[in-house]
Amino acid sequence: MDPLKRLEREFFTEYGEAGRYQVQEVVGKGSYGVVGSATDTHTGEKVAIKKINDVFEHVSDATRILREIKLLRLLRHPDIVEIRHIMLPPSRKEFRDIYVVFELMESDLHQVIRANDDLTPEHHQFFLYQLLRGLKYIHSANVYHRDLKPKNILANADCKLKICDFGLARVSFNDAPTAIFWTDYVATRWYRAPELCGSFFSKYTPAIDIWSIGCIFAEMLLGKPLFPGKNVVHQLDLMTDLLGTPPPETIARIRNEKARRYLNNMRKKQPIPFTQKFANVDPLALKLLERLIAFDPKDRPSAEESLADPYFNGLSNVEREPSTQPISKLEFEFERRKLGKDDVRELIYREILEYHPQMLQEYLSGGEQTSFLYPRSYNVI
Repeated sequence: MDPLKRLEREFFTEYGEAGRYQVQEVVGKGSYGVVGSATDTHTGEKVAIKKINDVFEHVSDATRILREIKLLRLLRHPDIVEIRHIMLPPSRKEFRDIYVVFELMESDLHQVIRANDDLTPEHHQFFLYQLLRGLKYIHSANVYHRDLKPKNILANADCKLKICDFGLARVSFNDAPTAIFWTDYVATRWYRAPELCGSFFSKYTPAIDIWSIGCIFAEMLLGKPLFPGKNVVHQLDLMTDLLGTPPPETIARIRNEKARRYLNNMRKKQPIPFTQKFANVDPLALKLLERLIAFDPKDRPSAEESLADPYFNGLSNVEREPSTQPISKLEFEFERRKLGKDDVRELIYREILEYHPQMLQEYLSGGEQTSFLYPRSYNVI
């Protein structure tokens, strides 16, 4: 059998729409499943198909996938990766795998930084501009990404960046308690804001994403991670080595008692001038970086304020930096209740139908098809 045909057969198990996509190669593997690059035979477009195996084995994983596909449907912006399509499963009640079709991006920022030690000041500026423009839009929807790092930023050779992986993101509702448990917060430590260090209890604030963007920007300038902590204590040591020991009133606002005690007992460190740490970097870039990674979250600018920084003179333009409406509470009602496997399966199925308008209408009007099996010749509108 032709290797490509075999790849397709192994990739698509029982999905009727598989004929629409010609899989070229497997481009990534992870705990969730595999990603294949493919051609959409309807449009000729190159796409990435993420096959997520055994979605409902763990309700927490399934909820994360639900959150991500929902947010990516609701957040449509040039600097956020786009879901082009989600394949219709063969059975509404029993499907186990999900095939999500994304626009194809060539690489990610982690690889770009690692492979290019010749990024120019123009690259740095344009990369940061796109990240802040995407973040302004995300935050205007009352969404916090919470896991921004170079591997979660896709990149193309034309220098376009797109934010991806919203599985840890949260929507903030004004009537919700301001403090929430972060027990599920497993974002990479190196990009985690100091107020979250060692803390499972903190406030929702857009400043946590701003800190992460600052760390990513610093990594572009340095060519390596800024704060590669081996553990929480080492992480705080690296931060304070550069930024100096925070004043008592800043430390007092950190909720985690151990982190607070550690910082209070730390010998007093003076901040290192950024010009010393980042040699030959545009002074305007460093001024903005200092604001993005201010130790105290209240000293960090919003994404919108950052875009107005003198560093972006001649590049920023309010018309090109859209906001959006806050996401409706109804969309995320599921976050407030305990879900079982069947609940999440139904909610994910409902999300998939957003990409199948004809069937969505039938579903909403209560027209049950026989176990929702569909003919192989079913054409996607």
